[in-house]
Amino acid sequence: MAILTETKARSMKPGDKPLPDGKVTGLRLHPHSREKGRGQWKLRFISPSTKQRRDMGLGAYPDVSIADARAKAEEARRLLASGVDPIVERSRAEVAAQVLEDRAMTFETAARRRFEELSPGFKNSKHKQQWINTLQTYVFPEIGALPLSDLKASHFSNVLRPIWLLKIETAQRVRQRCSEVMDWAYSQDLVQGNPVSVVDKLLPRQPSKGQRVQHHPALPWRKLPEFYAAQLSKPTKSTYSLLAFLILTAARSGEGRGATWSEIDFEQKIWTVPAERTKTRRLHRVPLSEAALIVLGGQQTRSNGNVLVFPAPRGGMLSDMAVSALLRRHRVPSDVAGRTATAHGFRSTFRDWASESGYARDLAERALAHAVKNQSEAAYHRTDNLDQRRDMMEAWGRFARSGI
Repeated sequence: MAILTETKARSMKPGDKPLPDGKVTGLRLHPHSREKGRGQWKLRFISPSTKQRRDMGLGAYPDVSIADARAKAEEARRLLASGVDPIVERSRAEVAAQVLEDRAMTFETAARRRFEELSPGFKNSKHKQQWINTLQTYVFPEIGALPLSDLKASHFSNVLRPIWLLKIETAQRVRQRCSEVMDWAYSQDLVQGNPVSVVDKLLPRQPSKGQRVQHHPALPWRKLPEFYAAQLSKPTKSTYSLLAFLILTAARSGEGRGATWSEIDFEQKIWTVPAERTKTRRLHRVPLSEAALIVLGGQQTRSNGNVLVFPAPRGGMLSDMAVSALLRRHRVPSDVAGRTATAHGFRSTFRDWASESGYARDLAERALAHAVKNQSEAAYHRTDNLDQRRDMMEAWGRFARSGI
């Protein structure tokens, strides 16, 4: 049999028959389907274990030269002579190499891999970025380059200690995300256990949630009419109209900023917030009071045909900081000493007013679109009490505007 040369290999064209090597039994160069002078090396042999004919790929020509292909084929032939199937042996070696690579995986690599798997389940992009950003800020600089198998509880306690008492909520989130990564590693047999599960034993006790909870600073409800009359009775910009609308509907900032005219039913006096924009991921219907309709009426001209009810001056959605800046600019007082009232805090203002005005707890909670935490109650309570809430929201609107 003629010996395969570089000249023959480079002359091979698509459609030609495979060229035998002539030196190593079973080694052949198969032509490329579209390009001249290119091909695929294959070694044909009989498996010693199955007695079946098999073709083993050895790489592409000319990336793998004739000499390299012969060397690979001869190594495979030596395995065959000892009763080993070279394809099986290659697979075993690849698995072993992957195991060694996985065992050397660093915490940062594992965290980013787990983050990619979790990403499709995040409700919004902000929460998605917060998940990985906290690890990038507090964890990766300290232990990101360490192999998973080397990590102990002390590594994580050292990462958490600087923020454990200073930034309690952040520390809890970092701890939970580190635990998520190590649980994933344990499920992949990359570690023997999750050291984060005992990290509390190496850190001081944190204040209880009741001791540290901080509510959004809110304008006391009795002061609302005065503030509304002074700043919101005749809004001249979308930001002021948005704040007035958020107050009158007790809605969340993101729901109001993303409101579109297609969601507003002027005839039925209802604003329907789609499920994808609510925190509970459930459609929320808001009865529109006359006060809220006044705000919308003024905004129809101001939005100038925009899809959004409260567009930014240069188009698009208003920033979540727009209303906060407005409140700071006017130094709106709150129930927290030294703090300015927040947009979210007006939901508390509404809740306090509803309680003081004698409205049922369930009606107020429905107006705030809070989820029913008791699963049994949620299963049976399927009405949103729209008609009953309409009277309450109308009274709330009259109260807000009572200082005008």
